[in-house]
Amino acid sequence: MLYVTPMAVLVAVLFVIPLGLMLWMSVNHWPLIGASAPNGVQNYQALRDPLFLRAVWFTLKYTAVTTVVLGLVAFGLAMLMQRDRPRVGAFRTIFFLPSAVGLASTSLLFYGLFTTDASALNGLVEFLGLGRVDWLGSHDNALGSTVGMITWRFAGFYMLILMTGLHSIDPVLYEAARIDGANRWQILWRVTLPLLRPTLALTMVLSLTGSLLAFDQFFILTGGRHDTATVVIGIYREAFLSQDLGRAAAVSVAILVVLIVVNVAQMRLIRREGR
Repeated sequence: MLYVTPMAVLVAVLFVIPLGLMLWMSVNHWPLIGASAPNGVQNYQALRDPLFLRAVWFTLKYTAVTTVVLGLVAFGLAMLMQRDRPRVGAFRTIFFLPSAVGLASTSLLFYGLFTTDASALNGLVEFLGLGRVDWLGSHDNALGSTVGMITWRFAGFYMLILMTGLHSIDPVLYEAARIDGANRWQILWRVTLPLLRPTLALTMVLSLTGSLLAFDQFFILTGGRHDTATVVIGIYREAFLSQDLGRAAAVSVAILVVLIVVNVAQMRLIRREGR
């Protein structure tokens, strides 16, 4: 109990108590300044607000695109970097280095690349004769630009996770598949991917959770304008612009429920595959 107590106190102070306060706030009219008053489930009507529904749709679209693109790029890098080749260690380091940069710093860096005429990115585009690109001006451009930035930031990190899963596969299985006449694609689909499924599931739940909670990148790159507002930006606006902490807490509870469902489903999948 003595060993457990410090961590139990830390979890209680930083998680359990704030979680209970958030649940209580969600059933109260709780202004940013002033006294609170119970109002039942009235705060949860924010879930039917058109702006919130638009933010939900954009968040889901961003999550789907980011998960697919980031997963494919990270898996491709892992397949290329798993074998020992000359200077492969240097390339692994290069691909992993963006993970050491904070997300807010990365967003500021790419904001400069996207919006500054003299940036290397815009200079390259003009050199290729593609003309001036408004990277953040439209909905689709902002979404694509942000997905590209997130892929640059996290691909190396997911690459290392997938490489760990690839190295755990017994080479004897690959040799047996080659003896049976399997080609590279058959080995990939019949051996590598099935055995890598728990690791892929882990990277997917990390990507899903991070995308559903996206805030920094859109707040910095686009200012969180309505066509690129995520659910978390909606929470921020309810709490600090509308000064209604009760409605913000209600939306937070809804997101928490979704994340619990996603993570429980993912853990069951991992456990089933591990049997």
